[in-house]
Amino acid sequence: MMLLLMLMLSVVSLAHSDDDFCYDEEHCDPYAWGDNYPSCHPLLESHHSPINLDHPLMKNQSLDSLHLEGFNLTHKGPWWLTNQGHSVVLELGNGMQVSGGGLPGTYRTIQLHFHWGSVSSNGSEHTLDHLRLPMEMHIVNIKSTHPNLTSALEDPTGLAVLGVFVDVTYLHNENFQSISNALPSVAYKGQTKSIRPFPLMNLLPQNNLTQYYRYHGSLTTPPCSQVVLWTVYEVPIYISWAQIQKTGRLGLLGSACF
Repeated sequence: MMLLLMLMLSVVSLAHSDDDFCYDEEHCDPYAWGDNYPSCHPLLESHHSPINLDHPLMKNQSLDSLHLEGFNLTHKGPWWLTNQGHSVVLELGNGMQVSGGGLPGTYRTIQLHFHWGSVSSNGSEHTLDHLRLPMEMHIVNIKSTHPNLTSALEDPTGLAVLGVFVDVTYLHNENFQSISNALPSVAYKGQTKSIRPFPLMNLLPQNNLTQYYRYHGSLTTPPCSQVVLWTVYEVPIYISWAQIQKTGRLGLLGSACF
């Protein structure tokens, strides 16, 4: 079962080697991704992510809250935090799924990861009314009718990703602390650290779950497959400056993705 999960959870590093893409070198930065992965070319493809979320144009008031089954529970562990080179991924195991809110079925929750910038720039992938926030969390879910990720990538709605903006305050976020504490143990590619599970609902804007944007887009890294139904929450969660600074100490192949 663990081997199956590890094969499924490589969403942000699917079908590429470490040299295929980067964030800050001209030959492999995001402007060059389309040379090797046509779906990564924003001018040629219609369902490209990330995008700017325009409040008056994109918010769909007719959609209900998502049904987040198992998000309030503390599941049997452990969860595994792994540095995959371009990102650090938290593998969530079994027991959670997402449905409702206009989604065409039920989706199994499999992993989460973060995107951030540098000390001098914010790093959320989506922008809200052209405002970029310090960090963005992605909770990845795979349609339950698919046995594996390969199958899901052939379905235009094979993945559902929950995007959560992360802003910074001076107060520690105790719900984020178990992840923050584990980061020094996964400073370099290939390192893995187990953490004790906690209710994933604690990392969502719990009082604002009806306020979200929905659009059909893609993975935000190669191969940029256009198979993602995005749900991006409008209201951010908050972590401290000390917590976000730990992300800058990770040895990743690029500075924009955790």
